[in-house]
Amino acid sequence: MIKDAADRHFLSFVVEVQPQTLPNNGESVGIDLGIATFATLSTGEKIDAPKPLKKRLKRLKKAQRNLSRKQKGSKRREKTRKRVAKIQAKIKDTRTDFLHKLSTKIVRENQTIVLEDLNTSGMVKNRKLSRAISDLEWRYFRDMLSAKSDKYGRDFRIISRWEPTSQRCSCCGNIGGKKALNVREWECLFCGTFHDRDINAAINIKVAGGQSETLNGRVGKRKTTAKVAASCEALTPLTRPF
Repeated sequence: MIKDAADRHFLSFVVEVQPQTLPNNGESVGIDLGIATFATLSTGEKIDAPKPLKKRLKRLKKAQRNLSRKQKGSKRREKTRKRVAKIQAKIKDTRTDFLHKLSTKIVRENQTIVLEDLNTSGMVKNRKLSRAISDLEWRYFRDMLSAKSDKYGRDFRIISRWEPTSQRCSCCGNIGGKKALNVREWECLFCGTFHDRDINAAINIKVAGGQSETLNGRVGKRKTTAKVAASCEALTPLTRPF
């Protein structure tokens, strides 16, 4: 029996289970993580996160202020402390539930999963981004994908953060100049393809993953067995707006 800070009780059991390797379906996916959109897949799918801290931040701050005013050791302080803990637990549970469901879905649907190595520790030093990045829990999501890939016999890969995934045209391979974060769509000056920034990056991440080694232990270090298709075959480029 376990009781957490929010005064919730849990029973913990230890059981032995057999490995559940999924059949190889030959599918592969690149994932571009972001703040506005949590995950953009190389298939073109965009997935938004619930951002539980942002939604409950005002209520949490109010409860924390009330807690700081209460006398230490008093019943009112303990009652307020539990209120703060319950809000924090709700934030954590909402985030964890979302990450578990999404990571399980991706692992079940794809044999090869490719992610970019983000400098999360460096990003959180930026005051404007730190709270949003902490709320998204990119690192926790990466750990979930890695663990579940190992459990189900999938290939999980991380590509270098220095890959020009946002600069390279996923259709012709031409590398343009560095693009500001507010540039969400752009046109390749070489082939004329019009791109959604995040989808283009996700496709490039997928293609770059075909050159990297798997990170999960069960399948060992080897090249991907899933077909990494050329981006122009995998996804039709966006139609240029008029």
